[in-house]
Amino acid sequence: MSSQKDTGISFAHAPDGVGYKLLELPPELLALLESEDPPILTLESSTNSALLKSRTQSWGLRQKNTSNALILLTTSGANVSSQMPETGLKAIATIHDTIELVPESAGQPAPVARGKWHEKFSSGR
Repeated sequence: MSSQKDTGISFAHAPDGVGYKLLELPPELLALLESEDPPILTLESSTNSALLKSRTQSWGLRQKNTSNALILLTTSGANVSSQMPETGLKAIATIHDTIELVPESAGQPAPVARGKWHEKFSSGR
């Protein structure tokens, strides 16, 4: 018979106060960053959005909202009052949007942002 208790995994909601943003990388940019000679990237402002630029390409940053929240987890420490270490999980942030990179052509201006899809949907009702 084991002296360990099967109490499951402890879980706590413990926001850490850091503002997280997730950046969705297009496959071609990921390949550039993982190459032997990765490019230097710069951020520049434009009329409608920020631009992420390399020597030969540029991408517009667009915010994508989602109804499916992403929860960032970290492990929690051991319980010092017990002789058996207890590991658990802490939810440190909930993310409701991501940043998408859209390829931009040098000659064309970025498209005008038209707002959140649910705002457009509700305005027609």
